[in-house]
Amino acid sequence: MGVAVLVSGTGSILEAILADGVPVAVVVADRACRGLDIAAAAGIDTVLVDRKAFGGFRSGFDREGYTEEVVRVLRARGVDLVVMAGYGTVLGRAIHDAFGGRMLNTHPALLPAFPGWHAVEDALEAGVSVTGCTVHLATLEMDSGPVLAQKQVPVQPGDTVETLHERIKEVERVLYPKTIKAFMAALEERDIRSAK
Repeated sequence: MGVAVLVSGTGSILEAILADGVPVAVVVADRACRGLDIAAAAGIDTVLVDRKAFGGFRSGFDREGYTEEVVRVLRARGVDLVVMAGYGTVLGRAIHDAFGGRMLNTHPALLPAFPGWHAVEDALEAGVSVTGCTVHLATLEMDSGPVLAQKQVPVQPGDTVETLHERIKEVERVLYPKTIKAFMAALEERDIRSAK
């Protein structure tokens, strides 16, 4: 099964995915980042689909054109499953049409609580005693797809966004690879049954 990992940053989630033995075929990034270096060092195919060529991070960003290019890259490599690992670009409809039901994301909160980019900050501002990590199917509406796995992380007195987010990442680095492997096994079983 061809697995693509989409990255934007330090690649710490990618490192955990690789360390757990998930067979990653290609790593795609939306900007130059350490995640690409990690993949290259592991001998994995890397592709930079740079947002700069599609309007960058300004209001004129061509989301649909960018998404179509990402889909083209993934299809050219025979990808079956798309795993977002700290990917900073919200993709458009084309990727959901191409890989619907086969795209996973991880989020630093217990969805449906605190969706969006500022989940850790929002949890602290709300004064909750527990937050956590959610692995879910990615859908066109951000952070609203079916939940596959969750794990709680207690909020400690004196937590900052940075300290809480780091503890959530520690949980995420274990939960996400495990959930990806379970999802892959379920997909393979479903594909075998449908082929009979």
